[in-house]
Amino acid sequence: MKELEADVAGIVKELESKEKRQDELLVLTRSLVRSCSLCIKMIHGEKFGEAGKEAKKADSLIARIRKADAGFRNVVMQSYQEYAEMRILLGLIDDGKIPRYAKLGVPYEAYLNGLCDCAGELRREMLEELRRGKKKKAEGHFTRMKEIYNALLAIRFSNSLLPGFRRKQDVARIQLEQARSEILRR
Repeated sequence: MKELEADVAGIVKELESKEKRQDELLVLTRSLVRSCSLCIKMIHGEKFGEAGKEAKKADSLIARIRKADAGFRNVVMQSYQEYAEMRILLGLIDDGKIPRYAKLGVPYEAYLNGLCDCAGELRREMLEELRRGKKKKAEGHFTRMKEIYNALLAIRFSNSLLPGFRRKQDVARIQLEQARSEILRR
């Protein structure tokens, strides 16, 4: 019986250590999600200098998360997705280019879901440009939405391989259809 108690005590000690690392990682992931959200808000508000500073803060946070994420995939995935979405939107706004998957250094699920979510952010940018009377710029955002959606359309895998991706594809399609009707009305 003493051997069993020793085994259980050893497992408890290991779990306590893992729980401590998880708690530290959760603080970092929450900070990253906030930073990405703030950066996107600044992009929509055309505060590009501030958005760039916030993106650098997010870069620093993601570097720390990457060092600590071993064994915590379920804890970090959402923050990686938010980072991908923010970096993709910033890339499109800065120079019209989507950062390559390998450059972002996030899992492919996060990258693909971030692309889907970025379609919604581009729709928001499109609507802002329409509101400002800049139809040409709005059409550019719509074109990027279409390009992203069309690139992702070929991806058809089960939910066990890409959790939540099909739903995000459907949302991106709906947003694209809404954007098409909004841009045609102007």
